[in-house]
Amino acid sequence: MSVDFRKLKSFVKIVDTGSMSRAASILRTAQPALSQQIASLEAHFNHKLLIRSNVGIAPTEAGLILYRHAQLMLKQIEQAQVDINQSATSIAGRVSIGLATYSSSSALSLPLLKEMKAQHPRIVVHINDSFGHILSELIMTGKMDMALIYTADPMKGVTLQPLFREEMFLVSPPALELPGEAGEPLPLSDLSGVPLLLPSKTHLLRRLIDEALSRARVTPEVTSEIESVPALSAAVLEGLGSTILPASVATETASFAGAQIRPLVRPVIEATVSLCTSDHLPLSEPALAARSVLLTTVERLMRDHHQGIRPA
Repeated sequence: MSVDFRKLKSFVKIVDTGSMSRAASILRTAQPALSQQIASLEAHFNHKLLIRSNVGIAPTEAGLILYRHAQLMLKQIEQAQVDINQSATSIAGRVSIGLATYSSSSALSLPLLKEMKAQHPRIVVHINDSFGHILSELIMTGKMDMALIYTADPMKGVTLQPLFREEMFLVSPPALELPGEAGEPLPLSDLSGVPLLLPSKTHLLRRLIDEALSRARVTPEVTSEIESVPALSAAVLEGLGSTILPASVATETASFAGAQIRPLVRPVIEATVSLCTSDHLPLSEPALAARSVLLTTVERLMRDHHQGIRPA
């Protein structure tokens, strides 16, 4: 015979109530079945556990020892159930999220990390700031869970969910003289002869910028190709040239403080930011939780009407 928690629970209830009939009523068990459980316990421990008298039922010395141990065990099993229930609502694990370089999606990293810590403290979040084509390759091979990248065009091996569109702005050294008043929209045609610091031609943003300048019949004067935000901001503030970035990157990146920021028009340069996930590998439970938080963070970004951002 093995001792199970049901028998111990019945024994404790009998001792607590001092009555077999009252315990049977509370436990909703037939009294003969309850008596059989106590008999099994007494057979297992080879000791009489309860004394029956005209005034009720009381534990023997052996019964008192078992009662104390049984109470501890029942509390432990109750706490185990609580912990198990909590584990079902507290997801643990690791999730990797890519954020495209030069995208305002990089401005999402801090609110995303804060929200993940608040909602899912047991999930370790890995943030990778890189270029879209690299991130999509990592997702296709299962080395990364999801990413925000520039593109709306179909890509083999991944699923794209367009989230928002970003308008590009000119970011210039503080002392650079530009046509028009500070903060006014600047036609692309006015960039003729302006030294530019841009990403390399493999970056989607560079292709969008080149196409827009071509439509404005401007030949860009690219003096450097820089693919590091800290290096880019240092070069701009040092007066080495201007760059073209999403307004949120320029305004929310501390290293760009003091730079001139001007909207660009005729034509406006826009890029679509999409959520990229694998089309053949399922998301883990932590990744599903992170995706939900990420989408909520993006919705909040849209509600806050950040400069240069609009729905896709």
